[in-house]
Amino acid sequence: MEQPIIGFHLDAENHWVAKLSCGHFQHVRHNPPWSVRPWVISQNGRTGMLGFKLNCKKCDTGSPPDQE
Repeated sequence: MEQPIIGFHLDAENHWVAKLSCGHFQHVRHNPPWSVRPWVISQNGRTGMLGFKLNCKKCDTGSPPDQE
């Protein structure tokens, strides 16, 4: 199920995590060639992706919201 990004935070290992409107979190790494997301590495890039929809597999399985 697609959910829009409403914010970002760093996890304990300094990897960027998107917070989705459903309350789930999803890592958004720029790790070429496996995941190419150059927008993750700058504040302007992340801000520009607010509202962008990501596929939330946690919604598909009915998982409860993640805890901050």
